[in-house]
Amino acid sequence: MPFKFENLKVWQLSLDLADKIHLLTRTFPKEELFSLTQQIKKAADSINLNIAEGSTGQSNDEFKRFLNYSIRSGIEVVACLYLAKRRKYINDEQFKELYDFLDSLIKMLQALKNSLN
Repeated sequence: MPFKFENLKVWQLSLDLADKIHLLTRTFPKEELFSLTQQIKKAADSINLNIAEGSTGQSNDEFKRFLNYSIRSGIEVVACLYLAKRRKYINDEQFKELYDFLDSLIKMLQALKNSLN
């Protein structure tokens, strides 16, 4: 694999998350298409896009900045999941599965960021 980010486990997991969110939102009501559906998908995609963009090798400080963006996007996905749960678009089991996945992913992002000191 020619790009640094492709070898990062955290990037590979962020792709898995984006796929999970994409599939989940296909069950959301059509009236959410341009609001919650779009928001959660963009936030999930943003996690892996920022990992990739930040890993370009310019500097560790630059990479850490982009990892912070990824972490923030992960938190945004969590907040969207709460909205989806409250609106009854997802059940408790779906919420917990994705919440736990995000918790682990965000911890991995934080660990990667801390390792760049």
